[in-house]
Amino acid sequence: MEPNLTFKLIHFFRPLRRLAAGAPLTILFLIPNTVSAASHHVVEASAGDTAWMLVATALVLLMTIPGLLLFYGGMVRRKNALTMMIQGFAVTCVATIVWVVIGYSLAFTEGNTIIGGLGQVFLRDLTPESLSGTIPESVFISFQMTFAIITPVLIVGAFVSRMKFSALLIFVTMWLIFVYAPIAHWVWGGGFLGQWGVLDFAGGTVVHINAGVAGLVAVLVIGPRIGHGKEYHAPHSLVLSFVGAGLLWVGWFGFNAGSALAADSTAGMALLVTQLSAATGALTWAFIEWFVKGKPSGLGLISGAIGGLVAITPASGYVGPLGALVIGVAAGGGCYWGAVTLKGWLGYDDSLDAFGIHGVGGVVGALLTGVFAQEAIGGTSGLIEGNIEQIGLQAAGVAIT
Repeated sequence: MEPNLTFKLIHFFRPLRRLAAGAPLTILFLIPNTVSAASHHVVEASAGDTAWMLVATALVLLMTIPGLLLFYGGMVRRKNALTMMIQGFAVTCVATIVWVVIGYSLAFTEGNTIIGGLGQVFLRDLTPESLSGTIPESVFISFQMTFAIITPVLIVGAFVSRMKFSALLIFVTMWLIFVYAPIAHWVWGGGFLGQWGVLDFAGGTVVHINAGVAGLVAVLVIGPRIGHGKEYHAPHSLVLSFVGAGLLWVGWFGFNAGSALAADSTAGMALLVTQLSAATGALTWAFIEWFVKGKPSGLGLISGAIGGLVAITPASGYVGPLGALVIGVAAGGGCYWGAVTLKGWLGYDDSLDAFGIHGVGGVVGALLTGVFAQEAIGGTSGLIEGNIEQIGLQAAGVAIT
C-alpha cells in the first residue's frame, strides 16, 4: 500500500476510533438522563378537566344559593320565608369556614378508616401547584366544599322556624365536624365503606341519607311547630319554589356529572341518567296524586323531580338509562310514601320533608345502585349482572350511615 494512501486511511478512521473509545462513557451519560426523565415524569393538570370542574363547582353552589333557598323559601309561610333564607345563607358561610379550617382535612387527608388526619388544617400545605388527579387541589377542595354547604342547608328545611339563630350556628358547626366529615371520609376519603366497595358516586349516603336522618332526629328532639295538626301550613309562593326547583335541577348536573372529576364519558352518562330520573320521578309522583286525590299538584310535580334527583345521585356514575328510569319511578313512589304516608302515620313535624324526600330517596337510590350498577359503566356490576353481594354492601352502607 502506498504511504500516502495509508496516511489518508488512518486520518479518515481516527475520528471513528475516538467515537468508539468514548461510546461507553457517552452511553453512561445518556442512560441516567433517560431513566431520570421517566422516573421524574411530572403530572400536569388537564385544562379540560379543570374547566369543567370550575363550572361544576359553580353549579353545585347555585343549587344552594339561590336554588334551595328559593325552593324552601316558597314552601314555608310568608312570615317564615325571610328567616329560611337568612338561615340558609348563614349556614353557607359557616360551612365554608369550617371546611377550610378542619372539615376538608378530616374528610380527605390520610388518617385511619374512621377519620382523616389533621395534616391539612387551615389548608396549610396547599399551593397553586398542588394537584388532585388531573385538577388543581384548590378546585377539588372547593367542589367538595359545595357538598358540605348544601347538606346542612337541607337539614334546616326539617325544622325551619323552630331553632334560634345562635343554636343553629353551633349545631351546624358541630354537625359538620362530627358527622359530615367522618361519613365523607368513610365513603370518599379512604375510609372503611369505600374499602368494602360500597358505591356512592355523588352523595346518596354522604349527603342525602345523612341530611334526611339528621333532620328527622332534629325535629323529634325539638318538637312540632305551634299549631301543627290544627293549622294548614300552606306554601306561600309556589312560583318561588318552581324557580328554586329549576335551579336545583340544572345545578344537579354539576353535582352528579361533576363527581366524575373529569370531562369524560362517565360525566356524560351521569348527566343523561340524572335528567331521566328527575323527569320520571316528577311524573310518577304526579300520577300517584292523580290516582289518590283525583288531580296532580304543582308541589307534587317538583317534589317528585327532587326525589328523582336524590335517588339517582349515588347511582349516576354506575347505571345506564334503563336503570335511571326504574330508579326515577321508585323514587317518585318512595318519596311520596315518605313525605305523605309515613309522616302522617308517625306524626312527626318535618316541615319541608327533608327526611321524606332526601332520607327516603337516598335509601332508594343507594339500594337500587346495587341492583342496576353495570361494570361497563362504573367498573362494578350489580344484581342485574349477577353480583348479588353488591346489594348487601349497599344495605350495609345505608344502615351504617
